[in-house]
Amino acid sequence: MRIGFDAKRAFHNSRGLGNYSRHTVHVLSKYYPDNHYYLFNPKTKRKLHVEMSENMTEINPQHQFWRSLPYLWRSRGMNHQIKEQQLDIYHGLNQELPYGIQHTGTKTVVTLHDAIFMRFPQLYSASYRMLFTAKNKYACKVADKIICISEQTKRDAITYFGADENKIEVVYQGCNVIFRDSISDEQKEIVKQKYNLPPSFLLSVGAIEERKNTKLIVKALYHTKNQVPLFIVGKPTEYTKELMQLIEELGMLNQVHILNNVETEDLPALYAMAKIFIYPSVFEGFGIPILEALTVGTPVITSSGSCFEETAGIHSLYADPKDHEHMGETINRVLNDEKLSNKMISEGKKHALLFSDKSIADNLMRVYESLF
Repeated sequence: MRIGFDAKRAFHNSRGLGNYSRHTVHVLSKYYPDNHYYLFNPKTKRKLHVEMSENMTEINPQHQFWRSLPYLWRSRGMNHQIKEQQLDIYHGLNQELPYGIQHTGTKTVVTLHDAIFMRFPQLYSASYRMLFTAKNKYACKVADKIICISEQTKRDAITYFGADENKIEVVYQGCNVIFRDSISDEQKEIVKQKYNLPPSFLLSVGAIEERKNTKLIVKALYHTKNQVPLFIVGKPTEYTKELMQLIEELGMLNQVHILNNVETEDLPALYAMAKIFIYPSVFEGFGIPILEALTVGTPVITSSGSCFEETAGIHSLYADPKDHEHMGETINRVLNDEKLSNKMISEGKKHALLFSDKSIADNLMRVYESLF
């Protein structure tokens, strides 16, 4: 088959949607090498490295007009090249499909990640919500198949975007292969020295923004008088100022540390050395950092509700994302019970196998083949 992808975020986004795009193309290329994969990139100047196999081709705007208007090319102009490449399938990896793609003769698939901007409208501008609601509804209407990354996202797709349940398939996400590689003591020591890590610490990884709810961990440690150091990994945002203000007000500057320069290659060792990985987000479509932590063998505490039970499994622990006392009690429970911690590690690794690269590639290909 000849399969095209919306690769904007694969080439230009270092966070969740970019990781999903790169991982999807990588596993399909690896496990189904007889197909050819076309990566539609609206901007020729790349920000991120995407490993290109022999069965992958990058497609850019052909003419100066479209090169000068990459947004318009991605939303409409690429249809000509989709048709020209005689694609069997075009997969919009990030909740969008080009307007008019239904007239190209190409089968279409769209991945929906979440409806966070609908659930939490106060975090987004009215214009943003209006634009992306229209894009998502259109994609759900014209797509031949809709992939949702969790059962939670499936419910939201139906509720907020009017998606036809009969077109939806749930295909879970995976994580970067580096989290499945063995981690040597030497690697751990290098990372420990690089980031000045103590022998025992708690870890939280994710964008530092209001929805991620990082303040909850800080309050939990303060109110339970827990002295274990906390390391927060994420890119700084305006919310970081609020977080730092809270840390300072509570007198926890020596206990809570924010790392905003961690390289992806260092994350597996960082996870592996942490006593607990804590992910108190209010809502997500999937929560890839949870899977990363489980894969390397770190006990996970995350929020009750949302999709987290799907991602983290029955042997992770769940705390009320609005209750710092409950979070604090849950943290202490894991720290003080070695038997519980060890079981969370072993069962978490087993659960993570459900999201193997091969399984994800097979499930994606099953969706593609169902179109013919």
